[in-house]
Amino acid sequence: MTDYKTAIVTGAGTGIGKAVATALLRSGWNTVFCGRRKPVLDEAIADAGSTQAKALAVACDISKADQVDEMFETVAAAFGRVDLLFNNAGTSYKSTLIDEIPVEVWNEVVGVNLTGSFLCARA
Repeated sequence: MTDYKTAIVTGAGTGIGKAVATALLRSGWNTVFCGRRKPVLDEAIADAGSTQAKALAVACDISKADQVDEMFETVAAAFGRVDLLFNNAGTSYKSTLIDEIPVEVWNEVVGVNLTGSFLCARA
């Protein structure tokens, strides 16, 4: 364990999540880059460069409670605590009429955007 504060950023492989995770890491936070694709997370960490704080890539589908629980256990083992959660992961579907959205797609979007944020916040 360190005296550094620890942050988890979901959706940290690309876009806003990557930018936020990189900024936190460079500001001295131990930072957990969370997302579904580990190679993308590893690349995001490499792009962030070397810092005194530590980065950890954790592949996790935040819509799955067991994966979220496992992620938080991994973070606790690595850093001892979580000081900040940046719920950024999200997904969407093409702009269309509601009756043209397949139920499976609806469930996936709600699973990531709503349930995933809930699961991470309660962990």
